[in-house]
Amino acid sequence: MLAATASVHPALRVLLQGIVDYAGLFPPASRGMAAAASEYAEHRGGVDAWALGRFVLPAARLDEFEDAAAATLPREGAKSWALSALLGSDLEEDIARIEHFNLRHGDARAGAVIVDTVELKTHSPRDVARASELLDRRFDTYMELPAEMAPDEIVDAISRTTAKAKIRTGGVTADAFPSAEQVVRFAGCCIRQGVAFKATAGLHHPWRAEYPLTYAPDAPRGVMFGFLNLLLAVALLRAGLGEQQAIAALEDRDSSSIRFGADGLHWRGQALSVSVLEQARETLVAFGSCSFRDPVGDLRALHLL
Repeated sequence: MLAATASVHPALRVLLQGIVDYAGLFPPASRGMAAAASEYAEHRGGVDAWALGRFVLPAARLDEFEDAAAATLPREGAKSWALSALLGSDLEEDIARIEHFNLRHGDARAGAVIVDTVELKTHSPRDVARASELLDRRFDTYMELPAEMAPDEIVDAISRTTAKAKIRTGGVTADAFPSAEQVVRFAGCCIRQGVAFKATAGLHHPWRAEYPLTYAPDAPRGVMFGFLNLLLAVALLRAGLGEQQAIAALEDRDSSSIRFGADGLHWRGQALSVSVLEQARETLVAFGSCSFRDPVGDLRALHLL
C-alpha cells in the first residue's frame, strides 16, 4: 500500500486524509446493508483507504448491520471500523441502542466496530441545547441545520457545546441543492464561531459540473458541487480572502484552475499554503458520499491520484 499511495501529492493528502464518510445505504446508491458493508470492507483494504472515513447508517438499523456485516467485520482492534449513526426523533431510544451496540462489540472477537460519531437534525437553539444535554460528550456529534436558514443563531448555539455543525449540499433532485451563497454563508459563519462542520449529499465528484443526479440510466442531470471546490472555498475563507472569492471557487467549473505544488495549492492567482489547507480541514472535517469509487475514480481521471 505504501508504494501505491506514495504518488499522492502531500498537499492533496492534507485535504483528503480520511475525509470521505461512506454512505452507501443512502440515495442515490441505496445499497442493501450486506452489500454496503461488503463494499466498505473492500475499500478499507484498498490502496485509497487513506481517504476513507466512517461507515454511515441510521441508529435504528444497527441490529440489521450487526447481522448483515457479521462475516465482514475485522476481528482485531487495530483494524476496527468506526461508525457514524444518524439519530431519529427519539434521541433517548437511539442513544440507548448505540450504547448497547458498543457494549456488545467491546471485545474485538465479537467484531471490531464501534459507533463513535452521531449525526442529527436541528432547527433551533433549543434543539441544540436538548441534544447536547442528552449526548453529554459521549460521541463526536454533528448537528445539521437547513442550508436555507440563516445559520448564525444555531451555529452560535453549537459553539457553546462540544458538537460540530452539518450542512446538506445536495440530493437526488435539482431543488435539493443549496446555492453557492448559502453554502459559503454557512461555512463563513462556522469559521467565525470556531465550529467545525461536515457536508453531505451531492458531493460525489471532485469538481463542479453537470452530472446525473442518480445512477438510473435515464437520470435527470444537474449541476453538483465538487468536494475540491468546497475545500478550496473553505481554505479561501480561512485565509481571510472573503466570501466573494469563496463563492467564485465553489462555482468554478474549470478543473484546470487548481494546481497542487510543493508549497500548497494554487488557484487563479491565489496561493494557499499547506498550513492554510490544514486549517481548512480543521473546519471541514468530512463529507458524506454514497460512493467511494466515484470520488477516487474522478480524482484519477483528473490525474490527481
